[in-house]
Amino acid sequence: MFDGFELGRYEGEGAHLRVRHGGSGPPVLLLHGHPRTHATWHRVAPLLVAAGRTVVCPDLRGYGASDKPPTDERHRPYAKRAMAADCLAVMRRLGHRRFAVVGHDRGAYVATRLALDHPEAVSALSVLDAVPLGEALRRCDAGFAARWWHWFFLGQTDKPAERVIDADPDAWYKGTAEQMGADAYEDYRRAVHDPATVHAMCEDYRAGLGVDREHDDADRRAGRRVRCPTQVLWATGDDMADLYGDVLGVWRDWVDAPLTGGPVVSGHHIAEDAPGPLVTALREFWGTVGAA
Repeated sequence: MFDGFELGRYEGEGAHLRVRHGGSGPPVLLLHGHPRTHATWHRVAPLLVAAGRTVVCPDLRGYGASDKPPTDERHRPYAKRAMAADCLAVMRRLGHRRFAVVGHDRGAYVATRLALDHPEAVSALSVLDAVPLGEALRRCDAGFAARWWHWFFLGQTDKPAERVIDADPDAWYKGTAEQMGADAYEDYRRAVHDPATVHAMCEDYRAGLGVDREHDDADRRAGRRVRCPTQVLWATGDDMADLYGDVLGVWRDWVDAPLTGGPVVSGHHIAEDAPGPLVTALREFWGTVGAA
């Protein structure tokens, strides 16, 4: 897994992240979703390196083997702004001033926040299976609540979800070695069996329902938009089209730059289920917009 890549720990902005990186050429930052680690990209990263890219894959703050800072009453240490600042600091330490970003699921919210907060650093944004977090909550209806109930279960604090998950992590998350690959599965399984990681992942969702929405809503009121070329991809096996219909239409209110994208034949975890088509779509996008 990740043959030829380096694995290390790098200081972010208040947390040290476990980071896998390799290759040469224009840099791209790959951000995983919940409950995965950076290992979810193990089928994608070598293809990008072979295509002439430098690839950087961190475990997000709180996930995998990265640091899990103490939280506060508003869950601000797990805000996407804090996670994005970690990622920017790591990229700077690796010598990358400007780079493309690809984010899936929760990592897509971090990628979007990175593009909004640090436009000078992001040359192109690719979002997988997500609309802006604040936008999802603004549009929330009974259908969304029924399908994505886990947002509210993981995000509440009166009856912490950690007690349910820690009782049987394998039953809760249901990852498989067949889907993920044996080494990636073992990495993920170590993470979800760690109560500190489970708590941090819940904190991610708690921040999502509060401070992250505040940040997105403030951007919306101020008219701040993503200023780099943006690609939005969604899995045919997921429910983005069912929830939002015109997925790109949702993003048009958030992007002041070329916007493209479409469905990918895949289950939710596109990097694991359809690495070849995903890499093809990314390379076509970067080539079209001249992202370096």
